[in-house]
Amino acid sequence: MESPIQVVRRFCAAWSDNVGAAELAAFFSDNAVYHNIPLAPVTGRQAIANNIATFIRPGAPGIESLALRLVNIVAEGPIVMTERVDVFKVPNKSFELQVISRSSCRSWASSRSVMARSTPGATIST
Repeated sequence: MESPIQVVRRFCAAWSDNVGAAELAAFFSDNAVYHNIPLAPVTGRQAIANNIATFIRPGAPGIESLALRLVNIVAEGPIVMTERVDVFKVPNKSFELQVISRSSCRSWASSRSVMARSTPGATIST
């Protein structure tokens, strides 16, 4: 069974591998709250997929790719904190954003992992 850190590492790698919004949302439980500041929090896997799809789309004016570069990662039980640099590629340029995130992970006997994610100051419910 995966540890919470392994789940978060896999989630970050999925962003870097340019998977689609539905595949990213599959990391979340049906009742997860996703708060990607400065956007409003959204609840539920489908709402999370819709939210992600609004800012990750190929070509102008959207983000062409996003790589999540982990700097530090630590867990206490199901809670995982990451310090990372998100590298955004938009048409004709790229920029980096320093991020601290908090995730709450649970793994079931089926080995299917689900996650709720937020940035500091947000609440998570699963």
